[in-house]
Amino acid sequence: MTVRRNATPWASATLVLTALLATGCAGQQDKNNDARAEASSASATPHGYVEGAREAAEQQSRLLLNEPASGETRVLDLITGKTHTTTRVKDAVGLGTDGRFGYLHAPGGTHVVDSGAWMVDHGDHVHYYSAAVRDVGELPVGAPAQVRSDRVVTAATDQDGRTVLYARSKLEKGEIASSRTLAGTYTGAVIPYEEHLLAFVAESGTTKLVVLDREGKRVAVLDTECDEPRGDAVTRRGVVLGCADGALLVSHKDGAFTAETLPYDQDVPAKERATDFRQRPGSDTLTAPAGDDAVWVLDVTDRTWTRVDTGPVIAANTAGEGAALLVLEHDGSLHGYDIATGRHLTRTKPLLTGKEPAGTDGSTPVIEVDRSRAYLNDPEGKRVFEIDYNDDLRIARTFSVDIEPVLMAETGR
Repeated sequence: MTVRRNATPWASATLVLTALLATGCAGQQDKNNDARAEASSASATPHGYVEGAREAAEQQSRLLLNEPASGETRVLDLITGKTHTTTRVKDAVGLGTDGRFGYLHAPGGTHVVDSGAWMVDHGDHVHYYSAAVRDVGELPVGAPAQVRSDRVVTAATDQDGRTVLYARSKLEKGEIASSRTLAGTYTGAVIPYEEHLLAFVAESGTTKLVVLDREGKRVAVLDTECDEPRGDAVTRRGVVLGCADGALLVSHKDGAFTAETLPYDQDVPAKERATDFRQRPGSDTLTAPAGDDAVWVLDVTDRTWTRVDTGPVIAANTAGEGAALLVLEHDGSLHGYDIATGRHLTRTKPLLTGKEPAGTDGSTPVIEVDRSRAYLNDPEGKRVFEIDYNDDLRIARTFSVDIEPVLMAETGR
């Protein structure tokens, strides 16, 4: 099996302890310090050191896979091609990830799996890490839960709007210990962002967007409207929140939070609104189904919505930054579209096993995208396809697994 090599801007830079990296991360050292002497000191902690993890020069991607009927769960290492077995989670209805941890949402609660792959982005450079796959356990929060994380805290909100915060440092040690329960109830997910929490709260017949500190104290109410909030995504430009008339972009600068309206440029029926955003992590280009036969593409940088007429949509995603829009359609093929013009560029052969149109049996596949590849799960065929979206949707590798991978999420990005 061919070993994957990710084409990233940092792949050629060996991540060793140098004066440049030590200064870039710490940001606290005087420029006149003797960095060479510090690097040679036996007592100095290596730059980027994480206890129990191996640092690599390239992305350490892994796929979390789950078969709800049996509960069998696997972690597929995309570097080695090896599959790891973890705790069974039966009847899961959803799988989310924050880049390292997988959150399997089942009727009895939310189960946490540490995929053992993650990255730390310092802006001017990135660290990639890998460690052993580990089962963490159940979050004691009512199901179904919405879970959102940053590097410090994980927020789990149940269907009644109650939110519990968990320290990421504990999860990283394989421990589940809540740090606090927020007072009150909230509408939708509570989102950690810029050392604060963003949340919608229903008050006096209206829905308000509030900013909380990490203790749960309200520090700001943003002067904006967002009817029927649904869907969210974190980008480098801020947090995007789906609304009935478009979206809000919440950003943070100079200690203040602001919310900017990103309206559709047309009247959009409720069933065609963007409510389920998908993206390549770190990208400022979001996709979402626009009803049954089209896809919305939101360019957060340009503040523009583009509606691409495709065909019967099962799943969509894009790498952004000039890449094609990837759409899985009912013919079981992956299609590529030019986002700017809507022109159909290419398609694969039918990839999904079975006679029924994809998704009609409840096992809707997903498209995961990273910096060089896309991944598509074929549940009935017990396969995962790796697709080179920069090479006319070439099938680079096909992974056979011993379960039906109905649920899939990529980590290490």
